[in-house]
Amino acid sequence: MQSSLCMLLGYAALTLLLVFIYVGYRVGLVLSMKVAANAWPRGAAGHPDPAFITRAQHAHLNCVENLPVVVTVVAVAFALGKLELLNPLAGVFLGLRMGQSLVHLISTSAAMVFIRANLFLAQLAILVYWIFLLVR
Repeated sequence: MQSSLCMLLGYAALTLLLVFIYVGYRVGLVLSMKVAANAWPRGAAGHPDPAFITRAQHAHLNCVENLPVVVTVVAVAFALGKLELLNPLAGVFLGLRMGQSLVHLISTSAAMVFIRANLFLAQLAILVYWIFLLVR
């Protein structure tokens, strides 16, 4: 399998892992009858989760909001028969994504947010570079 497709699967796996962290915590609370299943209303204050769980949810949402762009670039490369253009940086891209999510899980201090932002900017730079390679 081409490394760009492996990167895409890795990205999806990371996204699932992050959702399982916070959903698993919440399901545990509901099944143990400590909290009602509707204790987390969308867009409103609900049951207060521990900081780590909240960071996991935010890291998951961040993955979800960026995944369509990554999938689009890989899908276009695939359709054009140019996946090999993405392959050299695919592992780097996934490493940056994993690093960003890990930093997100660790802390929201100013220094960690700065690191996380730079990891994200590096991913954006790779995406822009890939798009440039595909359209030239």
